[in-house]
Amino acid sequence: MIVYVRTQGARILREGRHLLVRNPGDDSTRTLFIYRLKQIVAVGNVTITPPALKLLLREGIDTVFLRTDGRYMGRLASPEPKNVFLRRRQFALLDDEQFCLKAARSVVAGKLANMTTVLQRIQRTRKDPKAGDAATEIRNNLKKLESAASVETIRGLEGHSAALYFPAFGRGLDRDFGFRKRVRRPPTDPVNSVLSLLYTFLINRAYAAVRLAGLDPYPGVLHSLEYGRHSLPLDLVEEFRSILADTLTLSLFNLGILKEDDFYSLEPLPEQGYDDGSDLIESACNDRIGRMSDEGEGEMFDLPDQRLDETPDAGEARGGKPAVRLYPPAFSRLVQAFEKKITTEFFHPLAGKRLTYGDAMNYQARQFRSLVEGELREYQPLLLKRQS
Repeated sequence: MIVYVRTQGARILREGRHLLVRNPGDDSTRTLFIYRLKQIVAVGNVTITPPALKLLLREGIDTVFLRTDGRYMGRLASPEPKNVFLRRRQFALLDDEQFCLKAARSVVAGKLANMTTVLQRIQRTRKDPKAGDAATEIRNNLKKLESAASVETIRGLEGHSAALYFPAFGRGLDRDFGFRKRVRRPPTDPVNSVLSLLYTFLINRAYAAVRLAGLDPYPGVLHSLEYGRHSLPLDLVEEFRSILADTLTLSLFNLGILKEDDFYSLEPLPEQGYDDGSDLIESACNDRIGRMSDEGEGEMFDLPDQRLDETPDAGEARGGKPAVRLYPPAFSRLVQAFEKKITTEFFHPLAGKRLTYGDAMNYQARQFRSLVEGELREYQPLLLKRQS
């Protein structure tokens, strides 16, 4: 069971072997049974008491913290996987160019195939030839993957396909919501806002699946190894974006579950006319008395650069456009729809049985582990079934 706690000011407390979610301003509580919990997602101003934190850590319940706009903030750090030999092999395989090339090709092939299927469905239902044209070009990139000689080439094909996909994806909407292309941080129209939230939810699920499989989340095959980046969940989520997030986004807007008045805009911060005192701060930090060395302008040592997140805050926007967010009631509907979607069962051809989409993510992570351990020769992504 995955629980989203969205009420601002809510508190999560421990009561024996259970947890209670207590909402502010009333006496209403909800009991969470630990044995049924797989993940807690705390959105915004949600307090978890120390006894509750200890219980969550002891039981290994994945606990994720999001801002009210859905941006990922962090999670409780559960114990590291004990299979150090598996993790060592993951990192060793980063130097195996053929392994990374073959695995990255499979990951991107799954993503591009699912993109193509979604666009083909849009073409048929909307009678829109432009969606079909984009699907044809992406299918051509899918063929080029077979001869790609490097992971960089595969990334280029994936990026080109995404640039083709999103404008055509927007043609699947009943109405014009201002969506023209993928704009991420921050999203500047309702459709991008929903896509960003759903992608965040999916990546969190992929991370949990990776940890459940005993894998280290940092070394991936498509996304490069970078400071602070969980590359493997980003790899494994690719095949699920079109299957789950994109198709659900179309349904939410086309069925009227989400409408224009469910969103509001945050105007960007003014760029001029505000003195933040940065000049004085710079002078204070460079005062001669506090320098490590009094010789010249240099310092006695330097530190290696670290990769920092320089993306705009949720209230800022590129090009002066305001960031777009969901009102809380609409956010709740989005979460309910996502949970309904991810718990939907279907026949998984590789597993040979019916699974929920959430269980399918776990299955794909276990399949990747088998690939790392050498039990499988090729990773097989989950493909959206083409309709005749």
